Amino acid sequence: MKFSIKREVFLQPLSQVIGVVERRQTLPVLANFLFQAETDGKFSITGTDMEVELIALVKAKVDRQGEITVPARKLLDIVRMLPDGVDIGVVLDGDKLTLSSARSRYTLATLPATDFPATDQFETIENVEIQEDKLKHLLDKTSFAMANQDVRYYLNGLLLEFKDGALRTVATDGHRLAVCDLDGASSLKQDRQIIIPRKGVLELGRMLTDSKDIVLLGLGKNHVRLQKGSSALTSKLIDGRFPDYQAVIPVGADRRIEVDRAAFILALQRAAILSNEKYKGVRLEAGGKALKIVAHNPQQEEAEETLEAKLNFEQLSIGFNVLYLLDALNAIESEQVSLEMRDANSSCLITASAGGSDRHVVMPLKL
Repeated sequence: MKFSIKREVFLQPLSQVIGVVERRQTLPVLANFLFQAETDGKFSITGTDMEVELIALVKAKVDRQGEITVPARKLLDIVRMLPDGVDIGVVLDGDKLTLSSARSRYTLATLPATDFPATDQFETIENVEIQEDKLKHLLDKTSFAMANQDVRYYLNGLLLEFKDGALRTVATDGHRLAVCDLDGASSLKQDRQIIIPRKGVLELGRMLTDSKDIVLLGLGKNHVRLQKGSSALTSKLIDGRFPDYQAVIPVGADRRIEVDRAAFILALQRAAILSNEKYKGVRLEAGGKALKIVAHNPQQEEAEETLEAKLNFEQLSIGFNVLYLLDALNAIESEQVSLEMRDANSSCLITASAGGSDRHVVMPLKL
């Protein structure tokens, strides 16, 4: 294999694909990129962790075709440190790969391409076209609520629900829930639910931008694939049943608090400084025309913040994990937010006062 390529053209896909390469590997070859060069100028870079695979295609001047795997992080660091605008020559000789650029020369050990795990044959059952920024919006509004290494493995991911022509994303870790809707985004003939694992969701988020371009979501039996330009991200799906999230969303919550979102966020951030480091609990005390935020810690320190608020009830005191409240408030794009609940023991529904595409539920905390 022999090819040459501009540093900037090489660096962009390397930086993109490195995201799926885990630092700790069970197989040495999983720490490598797979290079595949063809004489028509097609050159692909592949990374995988056996759950998520990312392939980036780039244009290179290929003199001799071939395929090999190379140490991913070492290669990225070398290319990143080379000067801007230089040409990089790459030659495979035996089991050594040599990179040359001006007066620089690096020789890397390789592993055979045959050692690189082949992705399970991906067979697309249905395709969904969606605007890139809208898909990014759906992920941004919900992915923070995914569980991380929960024994309930189906919570360690994000639900994509295709129903009645709409696309909905849902995430929960059992303590909070985030839901976001996009109408008219699904052209599927049948309603469908898929759960994308946490790693796949994070890599999707890294790939997507605020572009108005159309990207393609390919849905298979056990995989989902995002095709964006010359890059393709394939992720296995979680084989499990997502819980009935609709049952968690409060119904008939007749107590409502309306408050300025920015002021609420700043007050919570200040109060959090003196909250219990382990539980991060704050108490909301609503009454009259005010919302009071109170935090304590084992050192007998106390924080108290008071905000103006609109209430449709006389008095209520309820505790929450302050980090869960902040995550929900930061996801909402609105000057005013509303908090709806039934009583001090019920979950709280947080939405934009004027309505929006996302809803957030936070379970109460006993303080």
